[in-house]
Amino acid sequence: MTSPILVDIPFEKRHTCWFCDEPCNAELAYWRMAHTPHPSLTVPACNECLLLAKKQLLTSIWECREAVKDQLMQRYSQDLAIGINWTEQELEESEFECKIFGGFKKSAWMMYQIAQKRINAPGWVLSIDGEQFDEDPLFAGSNTLGFEFDGLQFNNLTQAIKHYCAVLALDEAFLQQLVTFLGKDQFAHAIKLARLNIGITKSMQQKILNELIEDLDV
Repeated sequence: MTSPILVDIPFEKRHTCWFCDEPCNAELAYWRMAHTPHPSLTVPACNECLLLAKKQLLTSIWECREAVKDQLMQRYSQDLAIGINWTEQELEESEFECKIFGGFKKSAWMMYQIAQKRINAPGWVLSIDGEQFDEDPLFAGSNTLGFEFDGLQFNNLTQAIKHYCAVLALDEAFLQQLVTFLGKDQFAHAIKLARLNIGITKSMQQKILNELIEDLDV
């Protein structure tokens, strides 16, 4: 298996997280599976996005980023709500003067802008040694990351996983790992394995995953 190679980084994006555009000094190594539409690679990542990405690798680096963005949106929902409930001018003209609300008045809009910038960060087109990847749906003119299964249309693979885990009472982390190893084309098989092994211990889950890896030619 080829070791991950650091992607080309534009000069202006040095030390910048590919996921959220914040300053960073870490990297995410993404190992290619048989179904992965790009080679093994490494992208710059801030510590927060790195931890989130490791938990939700899914079947490509782009789907991984969509999952990270979903998690960031949930984490910073209160900051993002500021932009829905207020305008910058309304906050400046508000009468919040007490110690608690005075601090909110001063920092709220800045926190909203930071959260918004991270969620909307587009990253950059991925390439290695100048060779751009052909399978990047976010930069191909249309976003094709949507996922359809069993007659249902989901915005992304992460949303589908969350839905079936809620409906079928499945272990979300286990199903994510199964989908990562099997690929989204075998989503039905991943669900079947997860359903057959409801309630097993983490060590048994890992045993199943290890056996699955041994059976896969990656």
